[in-house]
Amino acid sequence: MAALTSFEPATGAPLWRGDAGDVDAEVARARAAWAPWAARPLSVRIETLRRFANAARAKKDEFADLIARETGKPLWEAATEVDAVVGKVDISVSAYSERTSQRRLEGALGARVAVRHKPHGVLAVLGPYNFPAHLPNGHIVPALIAGNAVLFKPSEKTPAVGEYLCSLYHEAGVPEDVVRIVQGGPDTGRALAAHPGLDGLLFTGSARAGLALHRAFAEAPQRILALEMGGNNPLVVWNPPDVAAAATLVVQSAFLSAGQRCTAARRLIVEEGRHEELLEAVARLAGRLIVDHPHATPAPFMGPVIDNDAADALQEAFLELMGRGGRALRRLDRPKDDRPFLTPAIIDVTEVAQRTDAELFGPILQVVRVADFDAAIAEANATRYGLAASLIGGTPEMYDRFWANVRAGVINWNKPTNGAPSNAPFGGIGLSGNHRPSAYYAADYCAYPVTSSEAEQARGVIGVGLRDPQLASEIEG
Repeated sequence: MAALTSFEPATGAPLWRGDAGDVDAEVARARAAWAPWAARPLSVRIETLRRFANAARAKKDEFADLIARETGKPLWEAATEVDAVVGKVDISVSAYSERTSQRRLEGALGARVAVRHKPHGVLAVLGPYNFPAHLPNGHIVPALIAGNAVLFKPSEKTPAVGEYLCSLYHEAGVPEDVVRIVQGGPDTGRALAAHPGLDGLLFTGSARAGLALHRAFAEAPQRILALEMGGNNPLVVWNPPDVAAAATLVVQSAFLSAGQRCTAARRLIVEEGRHEELLEAVARLAGRLIVDHPHATPAPFMGPVIDNDAADALQEAFLELMGRGGRALRRLDRPKDDRPFLTPAIIDVTEVAQRTDAELFGPILQVVRVADFDAAIAEANATRYGLAASLIGGTPEMYDRFWANVRAGVINWNKPTNGAPSNAPFGGIGLSGNHRPSAYYAADYCAYPVTSSEAEQARGVIGVGLRDPQLASEIEG
């Protein structure tokens, strides 16, 4: 088995070492364990997950420190991720009750109709590196409540957080074979996704990987596949009454988590001729953002991106935009050549012909100037993705038009594009997802409905199409 190592992005120091998992062995263990887990009363499964929440809460500082070190995100932000992990349990319990509860209906001739839900069986969860605890946990908790067993493959860039998360489930009393961690790189992920012992896969990550999974599952309609694949998200600012507040929302949308959020604003769409004051305010505020290591004092707004490869790719993308006619309002600088720290960048790409529709997963905000609000909506929709979109400013009537015409699964008004609530569905259209929204609606893909018509006594009547009994006897005689 191949050896794996993860490194702290801020320092380059090795953090975790281990071996890739044995996919066949882990699937076999989960398959043997899921039926007894599903047979446990729902109340027992819920209570077990509540103990998990308590365990994560009790170790918040230790957990947050590990997340900060392995991802590079500021310690304050890592602490909010642990809070989200803890809060997911109560939200998932409510969602299971509302979305997949047992129902009794009246049927014909005194029969009852029952609607109940069954778990799929063994589900794989492929987690991302940007929220290595919160996002996979958002699949795992509802899957366990529904009665599934889970095979969790964390990103090869954040294996330590994945291992720690898995240990908390076991500490809380989830049987060790019901939640299995499968460490490894892309080859391990492909082997897990293709394994015949799998009943479904829940994925958060890039569009490229999600499309490959979609193709791999094309001939397996019996398996559930839930994809959340990021976005090239538009943020429209239109005649805001408070320019400073609008600039703050723009900076939050574009640069939280060093731009490594699937809901981060990638494109800022503004009105030609009325954009200067806003862009100056955004550039000034972006220039004040502290970029430093996770435990720095004063606390940074941004840490590094995940690794040097990601930083290199972002620098190349920025230079390509410049070479094609982009105008830098703030350059993408790299304060330390050997580490993946990047300063927030803003580039006007209005004059760039045939702009690439790509998710630049980092602190790069592209500005597009348009003539009117109809053009702003058209520009917002000029993407194959469809995850998040936001309008800042405008009138209620304009927001109604924006909401009705923009293609996205998360549409906000006078709020950032990121920071979606966990007590609502979360997902997108186009290259952003496959109509399996997560968060509150995760319960929908963790169990399937079974409809039953039931009666205490068997009764059968054929009222049409039978011969008369006497006539039938004569024919047979």
